[in-house]
Order: sequence, then structure tokens, then C-alpha cells
Amino acid sequence: MDINHRKAAIVGCGSVGASIAFRFLQQGLFTQLVLLDMNRDKAEGEAMDLRDGLPYGAAMEITAGTYDDIADCALIVITAGVNQKPGESRLDLIGKNAKILQEIVLEITARNFGGILLVVSNPVDVLTYTAWKVSGYPRQRVLGSGTVLDTGRLKQLLGAEFGVDSRNVHAFIIGEHGDSELAVWSEANVSGLDLEHFCRIRGRALDRNNMDRLYHEVRDSAYQIIQRKGVTCYGIAMAVGRIAQCIVKDEHAVLPVSVVPDGQYGLSGLALSIPSIVGRNGLEEILEIPLSPSEQQDLERSVKQMEEAIASLHL
Repeated sequence: MDINHRKAAIVGCGSVGASIAFRFLQQGLFTQLVLLDMNRDKAEGEAMDLRDGLPYGAAMEITAGTYDDIADCALIVITAGVNQKPGESRLDLIGKNAKILQEIVLEITARNFGGILLVVSNPVDVLTYTAWKVSGYPRQRVLGSGTVLDTGRLKQLLGAEFGVDSRNVHAFIIGEHGDSELAVWSEANVSGLDLEHFCRIRGRALDRNNMDRLYHEVRDSAYQIIQRKGVTCYGIAMAVGRIAQCIVKDEHAVLPVSVVPDGQYGLSGLALSIPSIVGRNGLEEILEIPLSPSEQQDLERSVKQMEEAIASLHL
């Protein structure tokens, strides 16, 4: 089936799915957006609410639909699943959400879909691998939102810490989108200046203990938000909007999306959040960025956790 490069679908109309739909309306990336949810009334209500904003946003058609309506989409975003509750880790969701995801992917593959699958449901790395395995699609066409959100959190905190626009901060969170993720401090910089050099210019020392505090704040951010408001939705909507922009505009941008490695970092048989080049066809290349010895150990620890989680699914 021919792909409509200005058409997208969102499967799952909870807080995350609805927030992503709102972000897509703001961006004007698509001319058609189809919303799906097991509760059809919920999907229709969200579509109606979004359409009320069309006079003040981008020109697009927003409808509630079925799987038959999305085969020609350029992008399908999957957000359906059980939400993380206070005190739960993302990996606690694995059993229920893997089953839900498999059912969704089988519905999509039955309709000769030729676009990009973007998994947002948690645990996103495990579910990205599940979607790739179940769909049989090339690894280029199956991505997860990965640590794009976590990386944004890190940039924001570093910008505030150093008194500089966070858009000039370049740093990555990689590994699991979850408790075993790691910050790649060895490659972090502000507009090309490594953190120690930048701090010297600003007349201060780089406090390693403070960097560790910022990392933990990033890692635990979702727990803090969920404890206070019950769900995280706006940050991930902005992150997914950024990924979608890279795909629609064929930007060839580098983002730490969740991907299935094919030998990079010596890895296979799992999905992990790693800096990768993203364009219209999805994954273009996985970048093997240099890691310090301690960062390599942390990555191996994250990999082991992902391997154990995936093995538990018996795919």
C-alpha cells in the first residue's frame, strides 16, 4: 500500500496519547491524524476536542478510526497500555503491556502497513524489541521513544545548573529508559566545550557530586511527577513530537531512540536507547559513541537487565 507521508495514527488515547495528538496539532506536521482506542467513545471525544482547536492551529483532519483506517500512515505511535503507578518501576508493567502491544502489532501487520512504528508504551525498550520481533518488520522501521525524554530532562537541568540555554547543552542519557539508564558525562559539552572547560570559563569548578545528583534527578523524575499528578504526559509528548519531526522532515537528526542493534556495541537480541540517526525511513544508523570504562560497565549492567526482561517474555 502507498504511504501517505502526511498521515499519522495514535493507538491509545490516554493522557500520553492525547497529549501527543495535541502536540501534533501544534506542529502542523501532518494533514491527517487518526486516533484509536479500545474505548471508541474516548477516541471520538479526544478527536472532537482537538478539532475545536483547528481554527487556531494547523490545517488537518482529525478523526477516530479503526485499524483499517491507518494502513497508509507514515507513522503509527503506540501509547496503549497500563500506566505506571506510584511506587512501580517501568519494568513492573512488562507482562500486561507486552500482551497488549502484541495484539496491537498483529492488527497492524494484518493490514500491509508500510510506515514507521514508534513505541511509547512502557517499558519502552522491551516493548520496542517485542514490536520488532512480532511484526517481522526491518529494524529500521521499528523505533521506541527511548531516552529522548530523559536526555531532554538532563539538558534542561544542566542548562539551569550552568546558566546557559539548554538548547546549547549536548549530552545523552542512554541504556534502559528506566532505573538502569546512564548519563554519558565523558562526551557532554556546551556548544563543543567539555563541561570542565566550560566551568573554568565561567569561573567555577565542575562538581562531580553535583553531576551525580543531577543524574539521579533525571532518572527519578517520572517517579516524582507520578507521585504528584499521577501521570507524565507533556514531556513525552514534546519528545515524540521531536522524533516525528525528524521522520516527516527527513532531518537525519541524532536522537537516543530505542533501537534493535545489529552488532553495534557488540549487542543483539534486545532493544536499547542509543544515539541514532533518524530520518524519513526511520533508523538510518546507530552511532557507537565513545564511553569511559565506568560508562561501559554501566551500559553492560543496563544491557543485562534488558536481556533478563526480554527473556521473561519467551518471544
